[in-house]
Amino acid sequence: MNRPIINSFGHPQKTKSQLLREMLFSEKLEFIMEAHNGLVAKIVEDTGFKAIWASGLTMSASMGVRDCNEIPWGDVLTLLGYMNEASSLPILVDADTGYGDFNIAARVVSKMSRLGIAGACLEDKTYPKRNSFVEGDQQLCDINEFCAKLVACKAAQETEDFCVVARTEALITGAGMDEALRRAKAYHAAGADAILIHSKKATFDEINRFVSLWDGRAPLVIVPTTYHDTPSEVFQSAGISTVIWANHLLRASVPHYRDIAKQIFSAKSVAALETKIAPVKEVFRLQNQAGLEDAERDYFEQASRIVGVPENV
Repeated sequence: MNRPIINSFGHPQKTKSQLLREMLFSEKLEFIMEAHNGLVAKIVEDTGFKAIWASGLTMSASMGVRDCNEIPWGDVLTLLGYMNEASSLPILVDADTGYGDFNIAARVVSKMSRLGIAGACLEDKTYPKRNSFVEGDQQLCDINEFCAKLVACKAAQETEDFCVVARTEALITGAGMDEALRRAKAYHAAGADAILIHSKKATFDEINRFVSLWDGRAPLVIVPTTYHDTPSEVFQSAGISTVIWANHLLRASVPHYRDIAKQIFSAKSVAALETKIAPVKEVFRLQNQAGLEDAERDYFEQASRIVGVPENV
């Protein structure tokens, strides 16, 4: 649930959705790192990031399926529940196109906000979605249809500060700058808290031009997967609110998994690898094994005191 974070004095602080909202509206550039399961979510928190991007691509890839809504949204919610429990960080979910029409999108947002998820990002393409970097036809949905979906999602959220980010794929599909601006303005008017402007160009130029034409009515979020050589100072100077590193931990794991598997297969032994991989104790730490042992000790002590109470009390 979206309970307030508790400080060391036991007093409630801000909820996860409030923390995400503050990041989106911050005057300084903020960064969000992707995670695709509870273990990675904990690592992201340990590293020092302030928020998590639950990536549709990496969640799909971690399950061995394609990034085109092959995971039922109920399964996505289950995965998000584990991620949300594993980390105290706010989670912004890559909610694709909302998994269907306005009604399905609203139901998903309602359940996400009840689960304690901080926000959802919806993109304006047709369902089922197609990853932005997959070759082939990329189709935008009708602008009125998407605005209705945003209105429905904002009405359905069950916590006041839950953030709905509208992602326009107009530049991805080749619809042009004017269409990107028209859609972004309409989406903000429909209730979107922030706009994610996406591009697959190799430089920041296309996004920078969008920013120069944007009137600042809502924070701008970017995903610099292809224009990754751009220094973050450039994003800050341009007036970008938030940068999402959208898929890097999953992509980094693939060559390491493959390399370790090949070495073990070839050597028929793990003796030479134990110094190159995390010790089992580190996995236990990330799983909070100590928390289970502390709870077991505490509950059994309480039970012992209860059993020792005289029957006439």
